Amino acid sequence: MSTPQIPNPGKLILSILSSKWEAFWPGLLQDLEQELGQADYISEDFLFTQTQYYDQELDTPIFRRILSFTRLIPLDGLADVKLFTNSLEQRFAQNKKRTFNLDPGIITLERLVLATGKNFTHRIYIGKGIWADLTLIFTKKDWKAMEWTFPDYASEDIKQRLRTIRSNYQQQLSMHKG
Repeated sequence: MSTPQIPNPGKLILSILSSKWEAFWPGLLQDLEQELGQADYISEDFLFTQTQYYDQELDTPIFRRILSFTRLIPLDGLADVKLFTNSLEQRFAQNKKRTFNLDPGIITLERLVLATGKNFTHRIYIGKGIWADLTLIFTKKDWKAMEWTFPDYASEDIKQRLRTIRSNYQQQLSMHKG
């Protein structure tokens, strides 16, 4: 018999895609930090070219920014974060088109899980209309993509940023336990 146990909280990350950063950035960051806590990692903008899926809605060129937050969150809080980020996308929309795309996720020592409103074979329903997408696993001292991992998350560029965030998370856990 397995004994149920509450896992360590996870490190919240957020990927933001947009072509119009100047139109919303300071206000969006303020809203995010008010709800999610202080950002402790904000990447520089880097070009998003792995798919044209967002081009029509977000315009081009699209750039990505990755954030993480100081406050660790319970793993079962990811659905609420996704609902919050969806509300921000709607609030900042112009002419019924999003200004940005927000993809929240949680990093643990073992994995990166992203939240999505779309079901698929490898996704697990976590409530409130949200599914958890096991995007990357951390094994043999590095991030490993799954066969379904989006190409951008499988890239070395994003994995390097996630290594930094995971290392920060590891330090937070050691201070939290000690």
